[in-house]
Amino acid sequence: MRQQRGLVIGRDSAVREVADVLCATGAAARVLLVTAGAGVGKTAVVEQARRSAVQVGAAVVRLGWEDEDAEETTDVTVIAAGCGLVLADPDDCLLPLPSAHRARLGSAAREGGVSGLSAFSDALATAARQVPFALIVDGVERMPRHIAEALGLLLRIFRPPGVPVVMAGRPQPGADPGRARLTAAADQVLELPPLRQADVATLVDIHVTRRFGRPAEPALADAVSRALGTLAGNPQAVLSVLDALDEEDLLELDGRMCLTRAEEHLRLTSEEAFLLGFGRPHAPPYPEIVKAAIVTACVLDHADVHVEDVFRLTPSADARALEYTLGRLITDRILNADPQGRLSFAVPALAAALRTLPSRRDVRGRSARFVTSLTDKLGAEATGSSYPRLADRVAAAGPRLDDALAVPLLLAAARQEARTNWPRSARAYAAALHRLTPQDERTPGVLHEASSLSLGHGDHEGLLALGEPLLELLDTPRTEHTEDAGKPAGLSSVAAAWAWAALHEHRAPCTDDVHPRSGEMADRFPAAAGLAALGSLYGIGPLTPRPTTAVRCGTDNDPEHRRAPLPSPAELQLVAAAVGGHTELSRAQQNLPPDAVADQTLDRLRHAAAYADLAGALAAVLGDRYVAASDGIAVQYRGMVRDYLAGNWDAALAAARRIEVRSRTHATAGTPHLPRALAAEIHCTRGDVTLATAWLDLVPDTLTHPLAARARLAVRYWSGRREDALEEAWRDARQARKNGQLGGVERLLLRILSLAAFEGRAQTVQRAVEELETLHEEAATLMTHETLFLGRGIAHHDADSALTAHRSIQRRGDVHLSVISSLCLTHIADDPRRWLTEAIRNAHTLGMGRPFRTAVTRAAQQRNIPIPRLRQGHEKLTELDIRLVRMVSDGATNRQIAAELAFSQKTVEQRLTRLFQRTGSRSRRELTAAWLNGSLTSSGIASDPSSPDDH
Repeated sequence: MRQQRGLVIGRDSAVREVADVLCATGAAARVLLVTAGAGVGKTAVVEQARRSAVQVGAAVVRLGWEDEDAEETTDVTVIAAGCGLVLADPDDCLLPLPSAHRARLGSAAREGGVSGLSAFSDALATAARQVPFALIVDGVERMPRHIAEALGLLLRIFRPPGVPVVMAGRPQPGADPGRARLTAAADQVLELPPLRQADVATLVDIHVTRRFGRPAEPALADAVSRALGTLAGNPQAVLSVLDALDEEDLLELDGRMCLTRAEEHLRLTSEEAFLLGFGRPHAPPYPEIVKAAIVTACVLDHADVHVEDVFRLTPSADARALEYTLGRLITDRILNADPQGRLSFAVPALAAALRTLPSRRDVRGRSARFVTSLTDKLGAEATGSSYPRLADRVAAAGPRLDDALAVPLLLAAARQEARTNWPRSARAYAAALHRLTPQDERTPGVLHEASSLSLGHGDHEGLLALGEPLLELLDTPRTEHTEDAGKPAGLSSVAAAWAWAALHEHRAPCTDDVHPRSGEMADRFPAAAGLAALGSLYGIGPLTPRPTTAVRCGTDNDPEHRRAPLPSPAELQLVAAAVGGHTELSRAQQNLPPDAVADQTLDRLRHAAAYADLAGALAAVLGDRYVAASDGIAVQYRGMVRDYLAGNWDAALAAARRIEVRSRTHATAGTPHLPRALAAEIHCTRGDVTLATAWLDLVPDTLTHPLAARARLAVRYWSGRREDALEEAWRDARQARKNGQLGGVERLLLRILSLAAFEGRAQTVQRAVEELETLHEEAATLMTHETLFLGRGIAHHDADSALTAHRSIQRRGDVHLSVISSLCLTHIADDPRRWLTEAIRNAHTLGMGRPFRTAVTRAAQQRNIPIPRLRQGHEKLTELDIRLVRMVSDGATNRQIAAELAFSQKTVEQRLTRLFQRTGSRSRRELTAAWLNGSLTSSGIASDPSSPDDH
């Protein structure tokens, strides 16, 4: 394991065990073998244990061998014991040894052979009685065989009494008897397991912080572990992947470094790729096994490969050699073969590294020749139906295969695999469409088949790729292709599926955001225009008028609509009406069968509409018919909203960062304005106006959705622009109502009311209450009911109304709003301490900052009660947190901590600040006391006897 300036992650127990052996001289002396695969950290553990042992007064000497590839040391006692063994004393542990004993150690080497080993053992034992010491032997797997046999003989037959020995090396094959005897000489074997994922995250965080000056996003460690496959938890492999990253592979968001490189492109560095993947370094010209691995990695990059395919692609004369090489790759666990014979790399990052190496094999040409040989025998369609896996090969061959041969094969393969392997079928359709011309009469039908397949599986990327051939088709003079008369080649459904996918990536379907000619979709296809209008109501693109075909529709009793992934016109109208008033929603509901939408479904629909959660709204209406890709922006935003309401704000911000990274790295992704606005609100509520402003600056002022207006109000107000913030919030509220976007206006009005009450603006408070009453009459949702009663509680000191709102909020599940209602009850209820305690407990979970503390201080002063102090114990401290706490407890300064961890002092200050916030400590003294009395591992709440002003 690569040294991190003395920092060894996740090996505390192993270090203690090795250090105990090094310190146990005399009768308790033992021989310990530390074993693990390459890069797992044997040397780092032994070295850390050596330092620990030396710190408590132990003497440790190294035992190596002649010509060992090791760093030169000074003041070394060297004794050649006849078989090349070398005793090195880099720390001058043997300086106190009398010169006679040192001379005896030197003379023992000159005897050689078995007698030399015996004399050497006696000399070591005699020296150890004068100056107790331990021996360390590292890298025993690199020892020449005769030296390993000599060492084994020394430890088994001539073991020096009273001298503990620690060996470190990789597991040795049982077929090597000399090394097996060396392993048998150990009294105890300590096998180091891979690092736990939490330790990997710590290692990644430390390395990224040192290199880029910012901590790593937790998701980066998860991505690295997935890329490492069977090497997950290997410290050297983790650091190798991180070393292969450049600044353009990372994006700073919220002060964290987020991964922008695709996971399949995470790779080991070339040096570690050979060492960790093949067991030893290699250089050109590469051996056959490495060449075969390089070719396999290149092929697997764009196609599934089965064992039988490899032999088909190889001339018969090379079959035996290939069988041997392939067997080696599988036996050495470089490649995996599943029960169906499909090959994959055990370490994806190794495959990515191999793809960067030069290869002289013409993989594309071989694929083309093999496909041609089969089509000459069977014909293109028969080959595609019989061997559908070849579709990927055809795509990889590119122009090496004629379109006349490739297209029939691809289409046959796509249709054959549609039910059994839809991703490969979708790739085959895409490859066929890439070759088909708009004039080809097959093109409309293929578009229809491809869109139906991708739509049924939530393949938004595949659907968006259909936009180009669809628009090209619109330019052809064959206008019958664009008619929607129930023909299989009808393109209206294709356009609707394309618009559906665009919305799920937060892209306005009928604007230049998707394609320079996207506006033609709305003119040609009303279904696409209806979806675009729906998206605009949910904050995706500019507001557009809803087509009459999407608004005026008869009762939806068509059973086909109840099975299709896309919403029917009536369902589309219902989802659109959810952002508006109660009357509009009731009218839309009448167009559906009586049992189609339950009351709970309507509540979920209205709730999703208030947060512009399009995926949540569609899922509420479509139920099991709703299918969408989990990594799409709309679906990720749905999870973000869910985490926001549940009070898991760290997870919500992590989702915002994932969405932002996707929007900047995926060609199909749009601009996620609503996730940015919600992230800005979270940061502002937590008191970090700088981060909130950074997120809000990404949201255009033209976005009129109430959620964005709510975030603008908070950020502007707490940035010091109080008067402007309130005036602009009123204007945003009016504009939202004018646009028919009533969902979410209630929270905007409640925030205006709360801030006005905080400043004592009675007229503004009363105006906000009247606006809430009017809004509730129009919308009549559960949320307008809650905010109206809560607003009355704040404005009129009506405890009953506030309590009613609070109970409803808790049942619905909105932690942030429950904090507001609890704080309101603190001001007006008979038992303010209970409500203040509840508000602080929930606010602590959310991590609420300065705005909340200001409100708490005022409430406590007005009610003349102490502020409860909550220490959050359910958050588990990481290993780095514990290390920081221990250093603080030991009295280390920030400069000393920075030197020990190789951080900047600013980074140390930031980490300590977050640690103070998480533990509820206000100073180093409190943090130390909490650590020493164990209260950091238990939660509790107690009243602070100090005055509110001191909070």
